[in-house]
This record gives sequence, C-alpha cells and structure tokens, in this order.
Amino acid sequence: MRPESLFPAFAPTTSLKGCGPRLAPLVEKLAGGRVLDLWWHLPSALIDRRYRPRIAEAEPGRIATIEITVDRHQPPRNPRLPYKILGHDGSGRITLVFFNGREEFLKRSLPEGEVRIVSGQIELFDGQVQMTHPDRTGTAEEIAQLASVEPVYPLTAGLAPRTLAKIIDGALARLPDLPEWLDPAWQKKQRWPGWREALLAAHRPETPSDLEPDCPARQRLAYDELLSNQLALLLVRRRLKRLSGRPLQGDGRLRDRLETLLPWPLTNAQRQANAEIAGDMASDRRMLRLLQGDVGSGKTMVALNAMLLAVEAGAQAALMAPTEILARQHAETLAPYCEKLGARLALLTGRDKGKARTALLERLAGGEIDILIGTHALFQDDVVFHDLALAVIDEQHRFGVGQRLGLAAKGQRDKGGVDVLVMTATPIPRTLALTAYGDMDVSKLTEKPPGRTPVDTRTVAADRFLDVVAAVKRKIAAGERVYWVCPLVEESEQSDLAAAAERHSSLRMALEPEFGEGSVALVHGKMSSAEKDAAMAAFASGAARLLVATTVIEVGVDVPEATLIVIEHAERFGLAQLHQLRGRVGRGGRPGACLLVYSGPLGETAKARLKILRETDDGFRIAEEDLRLRGAGEVLGTRQSGLPEFRLADLVAHADLLAAARDDARLILERDPKLASERGQALRVLLYLFERDSAIQYLQSG
Repeated sequence: MRPESLFPAFAPTTSLKGCGPRLAPLVEKLAGGRVLDLWWHLPSALIDRRYRPRIAEAEPGRIATIEITVDRHQPPRNPRLPYKILGHDGSGRITLVFFNGREEFLKRSLPEGEVRIVSGQIELFDGQVQMTHPDRTGTAEEIAQLASVEPVYPLTAGLAPRTLAKIIDGALARLPDLPEWLDPAWQKKQRWPGWREALLAAHRPETPSDLEPDCPARQRLAYDELLSNQLALLLVRRRLKRLSGRPLQGDGRLRDRLETLLPWPLTNAQRQANAEIAGDMASDRRMLRLLQGDVGSGKTMVALNAMLLAVEAGAQAALMAPTEILARQHAETLAPYCEKLGARLALLTGRDKGKARTALLERLAGGEIDILIGTHALFQDDVVFHDLALAVIDEQHRFGVGQRLGLAAKGQRDKGGVDVLVMTATPIPRTLALTAYGDMDVSKLTEKPPGRTPVDTRTVAADRFLDVVAAVKRKIAAGERVYWVCPLVEESEQSDLAAAAERHSSLRMALEPEFGEGSVALVHGKMSSAEKDAAMAAFASGAARLLVATTVIEVGVDVPEATLIVIEHAERFGLAQLHQLRGRVGRGGRPGACLLVYSGPLGETAKARLKILRETDDGFRIAEEDLRLRGAGEVLGTRQSGLPEFRLADLVAHADLLAAARDDARLILERDPKLASERGQALRVLLYLFERDSAIQYLQSG
C-alpha cells in the first residue's frame, strides 16, 4: 500500500485552487493530471526583477523595473498601430507600447499624472527608450508583493504563465516532509539539500545557474529518480535470478557441425558470447541476457547456436521478431542450416489460419518442432510448447518488459522455466542500457565478420536530384539493387505516405522505360502484410531492382545484392537510425554506398550527425554521439521502446550520477535485502514516489 504521507502527491490537480474544469485538461496535457506531476514540472527560465535602474541608465535587452510618472496616453488613430503611453523620471523619458491595447483598462491601470512601477524588457527605438508590453505594472505596494525573481515554466496553448505559476504554488504548498533516503555521508559529500528543500529550490531559482542540470538541487532530484530506477531494476533482476532455472547442457553435436557449415569462421566476439550464453544456460538460475551487436556483427548465428544447445539438451527454442517480414527472413536464413543439421524448424505468424495453423500447433505441442520462429503470435494462449527451454527475443526495444516475461511464461514451471536471450541491433549507449536493461547481463558483438567492408557514405544536397537518379540507374544497369528510403514522421503520416507514393511514381517514370515494368516496388507501414511481403519478395528475387520504402526496412531486412541506399531528408533521421538503414547494403561481398540526401540549410546538430556518419561505422560510438546530440527520449524513440521516461534526470548531463545510483542500489540490497531498516523504509517511500510500485510487490512476495 502507498504510504499515507504520499496521498497528497497522487491527488488530482483538480483538487488545487484555480485548476477547475476548464484549465485541468490543459494542465494535464502539459504536465499530467496529479499534484506530483506539477512537482516534477520544473522552470526552464527566470525573470529577474532586481535590476532597478533610472531610465537614462537602463540597458537595452535587459528586464528592468522602473518607477515612472505617467505623462499622457496616445491611443492610435489606426487600429493596426500600437497604443502608446509616455512617461518620465528625473533622468529621461520612456514610451510604453501596447499592441491591441484596451484603452479603458490601460487608463485604469496607468492613470495620467500618477506614479507607477513598470517591469519589462528595455528596447531602444530611434534612440528613444521604450518597453513593449510591460509584463508587470502597478503601484509600489502592488509591485512589492511580487517575487523579485520569477520562475518561467514551459507552457501549452491556452494556459497563461501567471495562472500556471499560481497552480504550481498550490501544488508545492502540499509538499510533505518525507524521511531521508540518501546515505548521510554521500549527501554531505555532494552538499545536497534534503528532498523537500531541493524541490522548492528547483522551483524558485535565484540565478540562471540554478536552472542548470548540475546545480545541487537539480542534481539531488535527478539522483533520487535514478536511484528509484536502479533499485527497482535490481529488485526485478533479483526476483528473476531467484526463480530457479534448469541446467541445460548440450553435447555439442549440432553446434560443432554448424560451425563447419558457416561461410566464414566465427569472430572472437561471437565465440565469447556463445561461451557466456552456454555458461548461463548450464547454471541452475534462469538466464536473462542482452546480446548487443552492431549491424552485420553476426547476432543471428549466436542466437542459432543458443537454440541448438537447447535442442541438443532435448528441449525446444523459440525466436520472436517484431514484424512478419523479419520473422520470415529469420526463418529463411536459418532453415538451410537446420535442415542440414536435422533440427526441425517452423514459422508461425498472424497470417497462419485454419487447418494449417492447427496442424502446426499440434506438432509443436507434440514435440515435433524443435525451433519455432514467429511474431507476437507466439504469445497467444493456444500456442503450447511441448518443452520450451529458451526464448530469443529480437529487437527487444519494440517489445515491453511484459511481453518479454509473457513468452518466458510459456515454459514448464516444474522443469524450471525458460531462459531468455534478448537481441538488439541498435547499439545502446551505456547509460541507456543501464536504465532500460539493468536487469540483464550483457554480451556485446563488437567485430564484423570477414567480407564486410565499410559503406561509402556521402551527403548530397536535394537540388542534385537528377545526379542521384543517374547513380541509381548505373547501379541497376550493373545488375545491382537499390533501396530508396523516404522519411515517415508520425505527425504527418498521411502527407509522408503521399510523399513516398509520389516518389515511387516519379522513379517508375524515370526507370521503368529502361528496366521494365515492375522494376520499381513500394513498401510502407500502411500496406497489408501480404502486400509488403510481395514487394519484398519481388525485390529479393530481382524482379524489382529498386525498392522505395519508408523505414519499415530499418532492421534486419537482408538482400545481399543491394549495394546502394538513398535516404531522402536524411536530416530528419536520428544518427542510430541512419546507421541502421546504412547497414542494409554491402552485405553480399560487393562494396556498399549510402547517399544521404538533405534539404538545406542544415542546422548545427544535423551537420554534426551527418559528419559523424561519414567518419565512422562503429555503431557504439554513433549511439553515444546520438545520445549526446539528441537526448535519451529520442534515441530509441522512448515512446515505443519500453524505456523509462525520466522527468528530472537528464541521462547525458547526469551520466555519472546514474553510475553512482547503480552502485548505491547494489550496496543497499546487499546490506538490507528486504528494505527493513530505517533507511530501507525511507527507500520504500522513494519507490512509491517515483511509481515503482511493482518493485515493492517483489520485495513483499520475496
């Protein structure tokens, strides 16, 4: 149960004064619908009203608070012109400028002949001092009531700054006193305030440096959030590790023969990963391992090796891919090896219906299928394994943790459950790996198998379109195949699909007279699975020579004859995504090329991204740079990645705090595994505060 001290935190924002039915939806859209969401909504700037010069000394560009005598009002003759108010002090004159100013209101708040205080940005216009739309005006008594430094919060349309600030003040008035969960020596060394003081300080910045991620208050809050994340992950991991596994040991008969069938020897990194996985599978604890490998580093063969170990031990294995295209491709890649080795492989997707599906499921339940490959169709209740011992999950970041555990639950409890191997071709920066996959052991494939040459990457301005088409024609005439990628941006999916369809028709006009009808195919996310498969099959067989696609080809599609990829609007893509796309070419021994077509002028970040891509093909370095340039939420597309979203921590600025939180969490659970001590009880409050309730259930269930 959530502790009573946190009840105010989870109350709806409608319980706050001033946040009625009209404003509540706007506040919820901006920050969230609970009081604590407003605690986490920190200011992004500040207005400092402590600068109080005389008019003659006021510096242009600064916010100034000035006492003036109002001389006269000048309403405009033409409503399109501004309303002006002239004023003075002993040192000079000032003009206040109001666009769409309401005369009645202005005469009431700034009456002629009276002394008033005005606060706003100083400008010089034709050598005259002016202030456009002062953001505060009033008598000396009224201005004295204002904070001399005001926080400025991120806003949404329809919500006025003052209104939001008042609502947030109401939320802060409900801050409880919570027990201290930080280690006292560590807190003292960092010179961090208590939790409540830190949150109040973050909302009441005094200087611009108080807005920086490295100021003590913000560091403290970020650390709290990271510590709750790491503690929760370790609790999940500890529970999984405590679930007994089944020791699986193969005799090597299939794996040794597999190595003789491969076109080239395994890399050292593949051998190391195979050994780590075999060690995990042989232990009496369940395996939960992440296999990270760059594009083309040979993950699929490591996965096959693990699945064959399960088969050698007399059990079954399953491989789950995020899309039907990928599942089919895995099946096509692995089938020839399995056939030669005598391992029985089958494919199950959402398209399998009726008698064929029933027959396949009967063979699976009867133990006549050794390795089953499929999409999330594998989760369905009627999919029953005879004896599932290993689940391999490809492109984990497309699936949530729940789905990961769902497939693992398909094993037989009495035999000790299912080992899980998770693969990703998206190299994940270390900090992200810690926050998302901290519950896993990690194996990395950092070498490329022989025969892979770096892809020649070049940038081309969009106005050289005809040159790009000419390059495509040369490749096709030489018997090679080409990808043409159009961006798909969620917000304008319709117009982007139209752009992909339009590009497809313009390239057909340019190429089909020379290379024949059907030589240009189109694939995008809105097509049915059958249409996508037909387009991919035409491209793989060579019936189509050019494939126009949205990013559905990003991961795993393998056509060895493809040697050129053209990426339109390359500036719209993230670095890691461009690297993934580039990895689709040069897979068949012939050198690959990548043309990044951009629409200028490019911003600094876009320039930096394209420069890094030209310089390196090391996916891990690219991922780190991507994180630095774009921030965590963007790198894996947090929305669909199952990655935690942080409200207070910035994984780039606070990377060192993440490592410290990791060590702290380890030490806490070593010393106090049930969080029963005084600090342990405070840490339980922390877990509830950051909504890691499920981790507390693991504590209670042991």
